[in-house]
Amino acid sequence: MSSCPVSNLPITERPHWKTVHTDQKYTTRLRKIGDDILLTYYEAERNISIEYMDKKLYQKVLEESGLTKKPVYLLRDLTHVTDISYAYKVNLTQLIYHWQPYFRLIVFYNIPPGFSTTVETFASIVPENTPVLLMESYRDAIQAVLDVKADNLPAEEYDDEEDELYAQRKKEFLAAAARIGWMNMFSQAINIPSEDDYLYPFFKALDSLQKDLQAQEKLRNEERSASGRECEKKVSEQVILLNAQLELNNKMKTQFDRERSALKARIAAQDMELTRVSTAIAEKTAVLQSLRDKIADIEMDPLRRREMTSACNRLIETEMIEKKVNTELTASDSDFLSKLQQKHPGLNQRDLRICLLIKLNYDTREIARSIGISTRGLESIRYRMHKKMELSKHQSIKNYLTQLAIMWQGELTEHAVAH
Repeated sequence: MSSCPVSNLPITERPHWKTVHTDQKYTTRLRKIGDDILLTYYEAERNISIEYMDKKLYQKVLEESGLTKKPVYLLRDLTHVTDISYAYKVNLTQLIYHWQPYFRLIVFYNIPPGFSTTVETFASIVPENTPVLLMESYRDAIQAVLDVKADNLPAEEYDDEEDELYAQRKKEFLAAAARIGWMNMFSQAINIPSEDDYLYPFFKALDSLQKDLQAQEKLRNEERSASGRECEKKVSEQVILLNAQLELNNKMKTQFDRERSALKARIAAQDMELTRVSTAIAEKTAVLQSLRDKIADIEMDPLRRREMTSACNRLIETEMIEKKVNTELTASDSDFLSKLQQKHPGLNQRDLRICLLIKLNYDTREIARSIGISTRGLESIRYRMHKKMELSKHQSIKNYLTQLAIMWQGELTEHAVAH
């Protein structure tokens, strides 16, 4: 263990008592001298700007040294230090005003010429019970600690009263500047000297700056309040819109439920009608088949018999197609026809029936026979339907109906998932 060359006190320094500042390329180190002296210094190869106060490092050294609740003497070697960040200034004042232990003495030494004003500014705001000294060297700093421990701290000496007054005014000025810039104290009164004092313009300018900062802070607070009110207004408006949308969704759901119930009732009625129609078709088909068989047994001209038998066969085939169509009419088909009529009110019942047969992939001949018209007549009807549905020249009814069916089925699935 090494010893202090000035006081012969033992020096304690551990490898982990440091913080490496990679970006700024310097390292903060702490060492203990004797039982209650802490020395902070910086390892660097060039001039540096200190970025922040490492409170955790100080706390660690204090805990490991048993000094957490004891007064300490703090030395700071400022070799290579030419500037400090705003965050460091704030942390430094917090260290002095809000952190235990309290400092019996703070000594800065090896202060670069351009940095002395910053150090003096800090010294001006330190509480009166904590002396702050600015010394030339390490030897002077250690000697100052020894003098304080011996209750032999020398008083500041001035050549005359004017020099003493200047020193006092300078300290007041620096303290006011630090309270404004470092601590954001914009309402603290500034002791302005009389107008005939040659330092009056400096204090007046500082007072004017403080008032400007007060006005800026007031303006920012008003802007923040206005912004807060605007945000609350927008949130309230969005809540109203959301509630309105929820109410609309509830109404739409109720309407959908009513329509679904109505469609179910309609489907049930259609099922009964389909049963009746299917029965009637079966009876008509049986009669036609019986008639065809009787014609075959009657003595008549063979050509006439073939014509009559063919006519019966066509009627039987038409009835079978009709039965097949009515049997295949599902709830989905009924819903499709209902939506198609809503979308194109100009379509009549025959048009809708043709649309359904087209959707069910019946060919032109089967559709024409089902509704009792010729193939040419069906083509004319389809041409008029094409116009009623306002389709483009190259858009087929078949493709259009298929796309509609796919789209409506997708909407139905999304609605079912949402509920």
